[in-house]
Amino acid sequence: MKPSKKNPKVFLIIGPPGSGKGTQTKLLCQKFKLQYVGSGDTLRARQKVGDFTGNKLIRVMGRGELVPSLMIADIWVNEFEKIKKRQGKTNGLVLDGWTRTVTEAFLMDEALEWYEWDRNVKVILLNISGRESYNRLTKRRQCKKCGRLVPWLGEFKKLKKCDKCGGKLFVRRDDKLESIKMRLKEYKEETIPAINRYKKQGRLIRVNGEQSIGNVFKDILKAVK
Repeated sequence: MKPSKKNPKVFLIIGPPGSGKGTQTKLLCQKFKLQYVGSGDTLRARQKVGDFTGNKLIRVMGRGELVPSLMIADIWVNEFEKIKKRQGKTNGLVLDGWTRTVTEAFLMDEALEWYEWDRNVKVILLNISGRESYNRLTKRRQCKKCGRLVPWLGEFKKLKKCDKCGGKLFVRRDDKLESIKMRLKEYKEETIPAINRYKKQGRLIRVNGEQSIGNVFKDILKAVK
């Protein structure tokens, strides 16, 4: 597939914490040769700068609180400028978990229009229940032998041993339960209104996220075909 300079693909992936956004965005990148821009990865990279903002991000994110939209918009500009320099070498981009509030949904629309990426945007909601989200965040297991993290979803729930090395799996002690509760609360209060905005606009594509990784991806491909 040749890169399209005039009409690049843009996938905006949203969903509750633990819904599998990171996994599905990476599959989309591989399928369509897209540039990945993940909120978690980018914010963690910003923490490492060592300035005031980097140090405060560590504290704020550690408590499970939302980073102000001002900081998010600044990060978008930096990331989007880098991608623009590589335009022609990619078919577009996948945005993982960025529009967490109505304000950010509005700013994202402006940003995509500014960078001339607003012609082929797909907004995909990976829909899972609150209970499923909580379970995935608190029940994922780790292999004692190789350290692999095994997600609590789909077929992975049935695993008795590590699927990579056969090692014993255990549930890690959750030392950030309050952080998880805060993330779920903020999703309900801040992100759902942003999702409703996309719904009212007729732009929202719902995908059942409580399936195997492969089936979720198949449904995404069907929805955007």
